[in-house]
Amino acid sequence: MRLFFHWFIAALSIGIAAYIVPGVSVTLIGALIAAVVLGALNLFIRPILLILTLPINIITLGLFSLVINACLIMLVSVLVPGFFVSGFWTALLFAVVLAIINWVFHAWSYSSHD
Repeated sequence: MRLFFHWFIAALSIGIAAYIVPGVSVTLIGALIAAVVLGALNLFIRPILLILTLPINIITLGLFSLVINACLIMLVSVLVPGFFVSGFWTALLFAVVLAIINWVFHAWSYSSHD
């Protein structure tokens, strides 16, 4: 049950971020599928990319992770019908907004369980 809750929160976060960031459009089904695909990419591909780009990540004090997140979001845009991101800078802004929204939702969900 907890897995479905996190999936719903991720899809809701994608929908809210798409509403806030101009240049991003998503359908309801697109948000649900994008949440799964983005989660899978973050689980399997992102760690490999972080290890490969470790030197530049150290030099930029971790800010290059935002570039990796933007690239993964652009990949999700290519893979998922119903989810469209217009360009790299839009994907970068979307990544930042999505991270903030996810942080707020997860902080709220953990505080409500106490």
